[in-house]
Amino acid sequence: MGTLKKELFQRGVFESHEDTSIALFEYIEGYYNTQRKHSSIGYQSPVQFERNNQLN
Repeated sequence: MGTLKKELFQRGVFESHEDTSIALFEYIEGYYNTQRKHSSIGYQSPVQFERNNQLN
């Protein structure tokens, strides 16, 4: 939650619940899971980690 607050909500208050929901979805699916590196999984994004660890 701290990272989310720092990286997403630093812009201020959203005008509506819908605006907040859209911004949250875009942050998680468009950045956090696809681009942001996570130290706990070897400095990969979650998407990269999943691709590299799929069972064939």
